[in-house]
Amino acid sequence: MKLRRRLGNSGFIAQALVDGTWLTLGPQSAVRFGSGSDPVMEILKLDAQARQALERIETHQEEMILEDDPAMLPIQPASFRDFMLFEKHVIDSSRGFVKRFMPRAFPLTQLIERVTGKPFKRFRPHPLWYQQPIYYFGNHLNFAPSGSVLKWPRYTTALDYELELGAVLAKPLFNASPDEVADAIGGFVVLNDVSARDIQKDEMDSGFGPQKAKHFVSTMSDTIVTANEVLPHIDRLSASVSINGQQVAECSTAGMQFSLLEAIAFASKDEQLHEGELFGTGTLPGGTGMENGHWLQPGDTVTLRIDQVGEVSNTIERAV
Repeated sequence: MKLRRRLGNSGFIAQALVDGTWLTLGPQSAVRFGSGSDPVMEILKLDAQARQALERIETHQEEMILEDDPAMLPIQPASFRDFMLFEKHVIDSSRGFVKRFMPRAFPLTQLIERVTGKPFKRFRPHPLWYQQPIYYFGNHLNFAPSGSVLKWPRYTTALDYELELGAVLAKPLFNASPDEVADAIGGFVVLNDVSARDIQKDEMDSGFGPQKAKHFVSTMSDTIVTANEVLPHIDRLSASVSINGQQVAECSTAGMQFSLLEAIAFASKDEQLHEGELFGTGTLPGGTGMENGHWLQPGDTVTLRIDQVGEVSNTIERAV
């Protein structure tokens, strides 16, 4: 089931896409939303049988929204942990960083790679990456929905996009197994982990994680797809990047060092995880300008798609 959130006469409304039509789920449906509750999260908590019952309801006319109502986040994440699960992304983005920001050193790294037949050693992930899932905490309060206009931060000259798959918990977890994680995930979204590349490396070399390189904004598809529709195919989803309507990269969710279920299980190790928390896979290989060579410019519209999940599309404006 694909869901979205809108604002109606009496607060947030959950809508489901049924046979190509968005139907509003409200008082007529089998679900009774509590006062102040998030209706999309309430639906994500339901089992598959209860969600199927929702698909048979009719639109509640008193809760209609305007066609030009702006898009909203499908859920407001309670936190944001972002993993880095793809080795190919790490290697290719490191290579792309040196090509743009260290052009004199780049030919030497290419010569070494040709001679050895292996990726340049400094391009490979840290040894810990091969032993356990690694992640950073992002700013969950600065998510913008698909369709919104993003301001180019004044302090960067190298703004980049990052195509990711995101999972939202509908149940709490503690010391969970991967199977328990699968049961706790409510749905999946498409993420854009927007990054200021020219300041990211220095921040991370400080010994802490990224700060101004990441925390100013991230974006999310304005729809969420229930987990049962994505989990069976999670490691073979096709994806793409388009800029101003032209496709510039084809990507895939294949090739994770650890599965997303294993990664979230690791995060729950002696740590309480809560409903509404958001977890990103990290960038799909090829899903950044630093990898594919198609960097953003002010005025561009970047669209990131993952088949069977959705898309997130935003236009970039230079801050005045």
